[in-house]
This record gives sequence, structure tokens and C-alpha cells, in this order.
Amino acid sequence: MPDISQPAPDFTLPVTGGEDVTLSALQGKSVVLFFYPRDDTPGCTKESIGFSEHLDAFKEAGALVFGISRDTMAKHDKFTAKHDLTVPLLADVEGTVTESYGVWVEKNMYGKKSMGIERATYLIDPKGNIANIWRKVKVPGHVEEVLEAVRAL
Repeated sequence: MPDISQPAPDFTLPVTGGEDVTLSALQGKSVVLFFYPRDDTPGCTKESIGFSEHLDAFKEAGALVFGISRDTMAKHDKFTAKHDLTVPLLADVEGTVTESYGVWVEKNMYGKKSMGIERATYLIDPKGNIANIWRKVKVPGHVEEVLEAVRAL
């Protein structure tokens, strides 16, 4: 699992409304990666809408924002259309990126254990190093907190 000040693990993933995104090709800009469990669930919907509503502010601060889950591009496209999302979503269907960022974890809900994505956000600086990490994210106020961290870079 990468830590603050370490290089962010590189990847190439398909993105909604486009082709592929390669993290290392984005050097020179700050990048926000928010990992979320699944499209069209209450918390994930609120978080994705929140990042979409603040996307212009992130751009003004010099940051690109991407949501990442293990959903397919078809699910991402439906999710985007249903909620008018403007934040680009990356499809990590194989799970290699969620594992390399340490967010594929064992979860325990009502005594039942299963593997899933822990809601987490990584802020990557323009040099490609991790500047901040939020683990076990609670959605209310999170987008604004990340935006403030981007502005402070």
C-alpha cells in the first residue's frame, strides 16, 4: 500500500466518455483519485455527485478528478447518465489498481465477511507523488476537504 510522499502506482484504465487514462501521463497536474465500492449505491452516488458539482473548482485549482470502482464501463455509463455526472469514472474491472492502492480490503457487515473496496481518496501532486490519503471516508464534507487540500498544494 503506497504512503504519503511515495510515488503513486501508475496505471492505465478506460474512462467514461473517452478512451484510456494513464496516470503517469498526467504529471504536471494534481490528480484526485476517489475509490468507491459500487455504482448507484447511496453513498457512492452522493460522493460522485459531490465531486461532479465541484469539478470546476478542482479544475480552477489545477487538479483532475477521477472516480474508480470495479464496475464495468457499461455500468459507469448508465450511472453517469442517470445522475448527470460530470466527473470521469475509471473502470478497474480486474482490480489491479484497487489492490495496488491498498483499498481492496476485507469488510465485515453484520458479521458477514467479504472483500470489497474501502472508500478512500488519494491526492497526487504534480510530480506524481502521493500528497494526502483519506481512508474510510465519510461522504458528508469530504469533497470540500479534498478541494481545500488541493488548493493548499
